[in-house]
Amino acid sequence: MAETKPLNHIVEIAIDEEHQKQIFSAMNAIAAIQDHPLMEISESPGHLLLLKLLQREEDLSARRISRKETRLDTLKRQVFQLCLFFFTFHGLFLTLLFTSYNNNNNNNNNSTNDVDIIDSLCSKWWIPMITSLTFSLVMVVLVQMKLFGFWKVYRQIQREKSESRGVTRCIQELRMKGVSFDLSKGPGNGSRMKSSSVEIKWKPVTWCSQYFVTIGLVMFSGLVLPICKFMICS
Repeated sequence: MAETKPLNHIVEIAIDEEHQKQIFSAMNAIAAIQDHPLMEISESPGHLLLLKLLQREEDLSARRISRKETRLDTLKRQVFQLCLFFFTFHGLFLTLLFTSYNNNNNNNNNSTNDVDIIDSLCSKWWIPMITSLTFSLVMVVLVQMKLFGFWKVYRQIQREKSESRGVTRCIQELRMKGVSFDLSKGPGNGSRMKSSSVEIKWKPVTWCSQYFVTIGLVMFSGLVLPICKFMICS
């Protein structure tokens, strides 16, 4: 029986230049990842905790801004509905007033005491005027309260957005610097940004621009009062 001898096969794998480049690029990528600031942050408990706190604060700030913007839209709709109801009421009120007193004048044209009747009607001009004034006062107060709440929420949103930009900038700086980032710049210290631009506004002009709707309703209400007397006594 023939005796078999083990054969030692030497297999040589030729590595081309392209494969060598892929290996070198992979090694460089691994080295870059190890030297990346995020890797340094993950190895530092203090910096990692700060990053998580900043990210949590950024998320909470975004949620607060979203809720307040929803509240802002609700106040806008409420102010619009109140103004629409205000003008609708006065439109119907003046139409009914004009129609009723016009009919009375037409019916009294054949009467012998036209002057006395007209004087009697004119002496009651204050009744529709008080009605219009009371309704206008109530509506103006409601609109003013809604506008006051609107601008209060608007200022809160602006502050929240400013603080959110500060937190975002702090996160970006932490990601770029890694462990060299100063831990004293926490959410309570370095997250708040102060605006570099200072706007100088005259308070009366600012107030008038913010409450222009209320001023318009008051002026319209003052215009309705003499119209009521003119329609009754004319």
